[in-house]
Amino acid sequence: MANYKNIKGFNIQYLDSDPPNPIEGQMWFNSTTQTLKGAEAGGVPLGTWASGGDLNTARGQAGGAGTQTAGLAFGGDVPPRTGATEEYNGSTWTTLPATLNTARRSRGVGATSSAALFIAGYATADVANVESWNGTSWTEITDVNTARRNQATAGIQTAALLFGGTSSPSALTELWNGTSWTEVNDLNTGRFQLGGFGSSTSAVGMGGVVPGVVYANTESWNGTSWTEVNDLNTARDIPTGIGTSSSTGLSAGGRTQPGDVYTAITEYWDGTSWTEVADLATARGDGAGKGIGSSTSGLLAGGYITPGVVANTEEWTVPDYVVKTFTTS
Repeated sequence: MANYKNIKGFNIQYLDSDPPNPIEGQMWFNSTTQTLKGAEAGGVPLGTWASGGDLNTARGQAGGAGTQTAGLAFGGDVPPRTGATEEYNGSTWTTLPATLNTARRSRGVGATSSAALFIAGYATADVANVESWNGTSWTEITDVNTARRNQATAGIQTAALLFGGTSSPSALTELWNGTSWTEVNDLNTGRFQLGGFGSSTSAVGMGGVVPGVVYANTESWNGTSWTEVNDLNTARDIPTGIGTSSSTGLSAGGRTQPGDVYTAITEYWDGTSWTEVADLATARGDGAGKGIGSSTSGLLAGGYITPGVVANTEEWTVPDYVVKTFTTS
């Protein structure tokens, strides 16, 4: 019968503590705890949320851009609407001198904290305004074709996607090429307060609502058209989407029914189906979005709760490996 040495080429190590960076498949005996242990691969399904630094201004439906260690949150609903811009350094938020030209709640995009867009939204009415961030100030640029709120977004400053939204269900999709907005193929199911993540050529839209009905629908964008794919496990509106393409992403929080029933549920999209993973610590909807970061290193800041808004920030981290203890059971 093959033993561990035959398979791996060496004996199980006898150590007084767990190794700091084990590799997948490595096994060892911890003499201090008198346990046999091993390392298995990590991955997104094993990710967890942990507390980060609070926003200086609590808000819901802010725009988000950047990464977990260099993030940006801007605009949102305090209420009333705010134009405040904050930057995250991996532990704390700093309020920047520059504010949006039009204070409003909406969704933003941006791969870095120095290059972002804030797209359309709601001020005292639906607006078509788009503003661009250069790391120092906000500048008004070309408006979207159709003013709207409660929409979803994907992409970066120079190549973005806007879909769904308004206070009645919309299926409209607009594509930004860095210069102008073009109406392209509609969503299959018009809805508002949906979540989104990805790029202008590879995106996912999920959840949402029409009057009285919350959706689990998920649609995938390939740069030309939307395709219905597998639904969320839990129907909800105002989820926060985090991800850089249609092949991997998160749907975090939201509301599971019309009204103010918020959830902490987080689901992981692997390009084919959704899997429930670790919950948020604080049930909420419409955190800074489209989220910040990626499905392996993400950030969710602020959001709506019952009642009001929060300043909480949560960081999503995915382990490279997981240490398991072997038992006889």
